[in-house]
Amino acid sequence: MMRTRPLKVALLGCGVVGSEVARIMTTHADDLAARIGAPVELAGVAVRRPDRVREGIDPALVTTDATALVKRGDIDVVVEVIGGIEPARTLITTAFEHGASVVSANKALLAQDGAALHAAAGAHGKDLYYEAAVAGAIPLIRPLRESLAGDKVNRVLGIVNGTTNFILDAMDSTGAGYQEALDEATALGYAEADPTADVEGFDAAAKAAILAGIAFHTRVRLDDVYREGMSEVTAADFASAKEMGCTIKLLAICERAADGASVTARVHPAMIPLSHPLANVRGAYNAVFVESDAAGQLMFYGPGAGGSPTASAVLGDLVAVCRNRIGGATGPGESAYAALPVSPMGDVVTRYHISLDVADKPGVLAQVATVFAEHGVSIDTVRQSGKDGEASLVVVTHRASDAALGGTVEALRKLDTVRGVASIMRVEGE
Repeated sequence: MMRTRPLKVALLGCGVVGSEVARIMTTHADDLAARIGAPVELAGVAVRRPDRVREGIDPALVTTDATALVKRGDIDVVVEVIGGIEPARTLITTAFEHGASVVSANKALLAQDGAALHAAAGAHGKDLYYEAAVAGAIPLIRPLRESLAGDKVNRVLGIVNGTTNFILDAMDSTGAGYQEALDEATALGYAEADPTADVEGFDAAAKAAILAGIAFHTRVRLDDVYREGMSEVTAADFASAKEMGCTIKLLAICERAADGASVTARVHPAMIPLSHPLANVRGAYNAVFVESDAAGQLMFYGPGAGGSPTASAVLGDLVAVCRNRIGGATGPGESAYAALPVSPMGDVVTRYHISLDVADKPGVLAQVATVFAEHGVSIDTVRQSGKDGEASLVVVTHRASDAALGGTVEALRKLDTVRGVASIMRVEGE
C-alpha cells in the first residue's frame, strides 16, 4: 500500500546536474512514487542566481537561503549538487542535524572530509549516499560497498575522468599533440575553460580516494593519493606505446599490497596493453576494472559525466534513501574497520618505460645497463636507434619500486653519455 504523505526533497544547486534532477523528478513522478512506495515532492531549490529562468521549476520553490531550506525540519532528503568544500560541508551537516538524509555528488568534499560526514550522518541516524560522486551514471559505489561486501577487493583500476580520456584518445587515434587535442576537447564542450582539475589529475585523485576507502575498508583522504597530470604526454610517447602494443590512459589505481598489510592510491598517465579492456575505452567514456578474490575481474563502463548521466546516479540514490526513510532504516555507512596504512608512492612497484637521449657511440648501452643493475632495477627490453652522433635509447623494466626507479634516473642524468631523459612512464595492466 502506497503512503500518501509525500517525502519532501530539498535541492541544493540547479545547474547542469541539478536542473536535470528536478526535471526527472517531475516527469517521472509516478514511476518514482511506485518504486519508492510514496510520492516525492520537490520542496525547495537553493540557487545563487534566483532571477535565472529555470524551465519546469516553480519560481516559488527557488530561494537563495540554502541554510534556511535545510533547517526547515520537514525535509526528508537533501540533494547536494553545488560542489566545492564550503558551504556544502556546513549545509550537509546542518541537514543531518535537522532530520534529513543526504544525497551528494560532491567528490572533492567526500575525498577530503568523508569520514567526518559519515560520522555526522551516523550520529543522527541518517543516510549519506554519493553514487554520483564517482564515474557519473556508472553503478560503482553501491556494487563496491554492497554487492562485493562479502568479497576481498585487491585492485581498482580505472579511467574516471572523461575529459582526459577524450584528449588522450584523440592523441592516440589522430596523432595530434596535447595542446591540439585539448583545444578540440574545449571546442566540443568536453573540457572546461580552465581544465586544470581534469588534466592535472585533481578530479581523478578525489575519486580514487573515495574508491580506495570503500574497496579496502580504510580511510583514504585526498592527501593520501599520489597525483601526476598528463600535460607532459607527447605524440612521441604514443608512438613508443604503439611500438610496444600499448596505448596511454590517465588511470586511477587503488591497490592492496601483496601481503595485505597496506594499500596505495595513485593517479598518473600509464601505458596499458591494447589487449586490456581499458585500452578500448574511447572518447569521454569512463570505465573501472575491479579485481577481487571471489568475483575475479569485473568491469564497469559508461558515461562518466554530464547532466543526464549524473542525474541518473543521483536519482538512484534518492530512491534508495527514500525507501530507507519509509522503512525506518538506514543504508550502509562508512566501513573503515581495516584501518590499513596508505603506503607512499616510493613503495609502489610497477614496470617503467624510459626514453633517453644519448650519445651514439660504443659503450653507451653498457653504461646505462650498469646503472640499472646497480640500483636493483631489472631490464626487460632495450631499443636503440640513432645517427650523426645522437641516439634514442628506450628501456622497459621489469617491476621495480618507484623509489628504485627514481634513484636510477638520477644516476643516469649524471652520465656524460646521457643527453637527457625524454620521458618516463609507468606500464600497467599486464
